[in-house]
Formats: sequence, structure tokens, C-alpha cells
Amino acid sequence: MIKTVLIDDERLARTELKKLLIDFPEIEVVAEAANANEGLEKIESLNPDLIFLDIQMPGKTGFEMLSELNRVPYVIFTTAYDEYALKAFEVNALDYLLKPIEPKRLADAVQKLQNAEEKEMQISSENTNKSLLSENDQVFVKDGERCWFVKLSEIRLFESVGNYAKVYFGPNKPLILKSLNALEERLDEKVFFRANRKHIVNLRMIEKIEPYFNGGLLLELKGAEKIEVSRRQTVKFKEMMSL
Repeated sequence: MIKTVLIDDERLARTELKKLLIDFPEIEVVAEAANANEGLEKIESLNPDLIFLDIQMPGKTGFEMLSELNRVPYVIFTTAYDEYALKAFEVNALDYLLKPIEPKRLADAVQKLQNAEEKEMQISSENTNKSLLSENDQVFVKDGERCWFVKLSEIRLFESVGNYAKVYFGPNKPLILKSLNALEERLDEKVFFRANRKHIVNLRMIEKIEPYFNGGLLLELKGAEKIEVSRRQTVKFKEMMSL
């Protein structure tokens, strides 16, 4: 069963959607919420697989609600306005349904959900380490109200900042609540290298390598960041890069 929460400030809209979902017995509506704060509470306590989320609600918008979540479930937006479509897909929504919801469009959205779940299961079974991410995987990064959906191959550097990690991609440097050790466990070591206690670098983003004092190395990345490779890690780095 796919545990689902409906989040919409219009009770009638929630009732209509529940009626339509009767045709999809694999989807179980475990809760409803009339605003973003209620939605956050239901998601944190029930840990659903999927949410149907209205965008314009009193208080916070659906986008603002998503930016406050620690773990983002699958999202299908429901809204009476179509100008939000592009932004919906920027935050990796599965689908975007315009009200009044047509049964055919709902069926398409549920099919996308099933495809996404099958793909996830396939990736899990292919990887011996089920949580290992490849450089082609996309990750959801949020910092305050801003959200990004970024390919790992576009991230050039992770930097430890206390309990957080700063993620460098393009001109952006958002903070995520993850330790460098936790990140290292999930990243492909053939692409992401632990240069020192504070930094993990994307090997494909290195522009220049220079000798550094104490037998270490200095890496210059495409974003012009200069990262020192500790003496111990330099041995490993040279073996990997066949220097």
C-alpha cells in the first residue's frame, strides 16, 4: 500500500480527490490536512510515501512547506492555477494536476508514481550498497526557502561546517544537515574523494594539481576553490590517479 496524505485548504477538493482515489486501491489515504502547518505535522508523524499538495494555501504555500521537510516524499501538486507548473517540476514533483482533476490525468500521475517506485527498487537491487548514489543521480537540496534538484556530477565540493555540509554547485553554496562522514558513505569513491577531514571533492572538477608542503597536494577546482589533500590521503590519491 502507498500511504498518502492530502493537503488542501478546500475540504470539497479533498473530498473529490478521495472519491477519485477509490479507483486506485493501492493508494491508502491515511490523513488530510487543511494547511501547510497541519501538513508538516502529518508528514512528520505518519511518514507517508506520497502527498497530494495544493500550492496556494493560507499561511504558507505548498512550496514553502516542502522546503521545511527533512525527508521529502513523492509529491503530486494539485492546483487551480497553471502558472506554477515549471516551479513544481524544479522541486521534483512527480506530476502537476489542475483542478478540477480529471480521472485520466490522475491515472497518468499514479502511473508515474508506480514507474518511479519500480525504478527505485531496480536501483536498490542493482547496488550491493543500496544507498550508494551514482554521479548521474539527482539529489534534492534545500536551504531555507530555496530548493534545488541537482545532479551529483554538477557538485564540485562538499565542505564540513559543524553538523552541516556546504554543497558547492554552480554559484550556489547551500548548507544541508548532513555530516561529511554520512555523505562519504553514500557517494561513489571513484568520483568523490575525501581530500581531508573537512572536504570531499569531485575528481572530475579538478583543474590543477600542485605539490604542497609536508608531502601533500593542493587541488584547484573549476570554481577556483583550492583544497589541500592531507599527506595520508595524498598516497591514496596518487594510487587512484596513477600519478
